[in-house]
Amino acid sequence: MIPISDNIRTRSKPIINYWLIGINIAVFLWELKLELSGELGYFVSSWGIIPAQINGAITNALFNPAAWIVVFWRLFSLLFGMFLHGSFSQILGNLLFLWVFGKTVENFLGTRQYLTLYLAAGILTGIAQILVEPNLTVPIIGANGAIAAIIGAYVMKFPQTKIDTILPLIIVYIPIELPAFFYVFWWFIQQLFYGIGSLNIPPAGVNAPSIAYWTQLIGLFIGMAFIRLKR
Repeated sequence: MIPISDNIRTRSKPIINYWLIGINIAVFLWELKLELSGELGYFVSSWGIIPAQINGAITNALFNPAAWIVVFWRLFSLLFGMFLHGSFSQILGNLLFLWVFGKTVENFLGTRQYLTLYLAAGILTGIAQILVEPNLTVPIIGANGAIAAIIGAYVMKFPQTKIDTILPLIIVYIPIELPAFFYVFWWFIQQLFYGIGSLNIPPAGVNAPSIAYWTQLIGLFIGMAFIRLKR
């Protein structure tokens, strides 16, 4: 099921949403370039969230103050890692949901609060992933936590809004309308297919099917709580 749009009119152009989509696409194109040159594995290992490396850096910093430089450098992956994606299906799925739900949430919250929600949810989800599986050595990347927060905010504010949806059946496409809250469930179901079209990221790929990867559910609650406080 592919969401296309909602029926809520926006008062202004969702500039931040456009920028977020554009940045994600630009970074993914850069990843494709690095994959062709064989440098993608090093790039993702440097900028993706690797809980074991971050925890190791923090442990070393407790006994060596100079090591805090490494800690701060590794923690930057909490921000940059959310703009990396490991497969075509992951980035297409994330950006499709961002396109459909993000513009309405930005229109409601305003540009500053919308950007704050997006970045804060992505960073807090990353922190949760580190705490849940501190010894994980496979990089965790993607905007999944931030997108989950946008969906959570949307559903909290517009739970009964109908979403124009395409239901593809082999070569037939059936247009239907589904309530917004349905996409809370569908969002997490479609994560199972995010390995389709994976990039070649040595040595062990990214986003292992672990508990840490599924902590993006926290992003959903962050979005809901944000709207709750907004009220």
